[in-house]
Amino acid sequence: MLQSFSIIFAIAALFNFVNYKWLKLPTTIGLMLMSLATVVIITLSKSIVPGFYMFFCDIVTNSDFRSLLLDGILSFLLFAGALHVNIDELTKEKWPILLFATLGVLISTFIVGGLTYGIAQLISVDLPFLHALLFGALISPTDPIAVMAILKKANIAKSLSIKIEGESLFNDGIGVVVFSGILILTGMEGHHEEGSVGLEIGKLFLEEAIGGILYGGLLGFIGYHSIKSVKENPQLAVMISLAIVLGGYAFASLIHVSGPLAMVIAGMIIGNKLNIATNKGATRKMINEIWEVLDDVFNGILFVLIGLAIHLLKFDANHLILGVLAILIVLISRFISVFVPYSLLKHVESSPLKTVTILTWGGLRGGISIALALSLTDNASSEVILYITYVVVLFSIIIQGLSIGKLVKKIYT
Repeated sequence: MLQSFSIIFAIAALFNFVNYKWLKLPTTIGLMLMSLATVVIITLSKSIVPGFYMFFCDIVTNSDFRSLLLDGILSFLLFAGALHVNIDELTKEKWPILLFATLGVLISTFIVGGLTYGIAQLISVDLPFLHALLFGALISPTDPIAVMAILKKANIAKSLSIKIEGESLFNDGIGVVVFSGILILTGMEGHHEEGSVGLEIGKLFLEEAIGGILYGGLLGFIGYHSIKSVKENPQLAVMISLAIVLGGYAFASLIHVSGPLAMVIAGMIIGNKLNIATNKGATRKMINEIWEVLDDVFNGILFVLIGLAIHLLKFDANHLILGVLAILIVLISRFISVFVPYSLLKHVESSPLKTVTILTWGGLRGGISIALALSLTDNASSEVILYITYVVVLFSIIIQGLSIGKLVKKIYT
């Protein structure tokens, strides 16, 4: 695994260099496109140099995408993103963010699941209803990693940027909880009474979501006071922040609370309490610089992996058709799941529909969705779910990611 990770790291660095010098695309999109091009070239080499092809397949397989993302990279990226989120600005948008991250995810899960199930039956794809709901749950949360990387390049109003960023930071944790709850249903269906299933899901939500938030608050409190007490030693302060992320995330899985939610809360508390964004003083500067580098490094590795791992898919015409139709389903459900919660709130802007449109198109999907799809190895529908997830994610990052800036400019000019 270490060898595979090292090679992928080197590829990410090379692609980053090429993109910076010549392509000039948003980093995530540039890395994704180059990775896809690399997959095409390596696949064509299968009959000519089979040894090289197998070596490449082993690299991607041994890197264990799911574990690498969910148990490693995700903790760094969420903490790095949360460090610079202004709690005061986030508080002003707390109700939209809360509704989008909870009610919005639930609405989207059931709309996507229901429509995908219906279309799958029409085109003769074997996808049971609960398995379609699993797809709805894993594709509904917007990916904070993809969203924040693209937002850096798009000239979006501050309040709208906070809505998108705040929602994406929180709804991945909620989405994982919803996904886990539906997974319980698929495993227990026909084996337990309905009451016990409901109790199990309720317990899961309390443990994972509420527990993750409380645990994140504790980590943030410990991290802040520890770093503050050694502010004259920047290197030690950085080491403490790394320990909070690595140790805190690992311990979260042991006590069965949401690691992603814990990292978001801890990052926001430490960042705001230390006033990291001001970048004044040796400790703040070093923490900023180290975490910016880590953010770029792991972003690069993640999006290279997303592109390279496409070789795991076996071509199937019906799956491809379902995937293309799923793009439309996900966009429609995203619009509804944003519009309904947003209509419950009071708005100062003259045209809330503009905001909903940008929130819809700016709701990118990414690595978290693919990692959750890959976790369904024992599921009878895992292959079709992974296939349609990949199609939606590729469209989201490449097409929506490249055009969100132009859409914003067109709407507000």
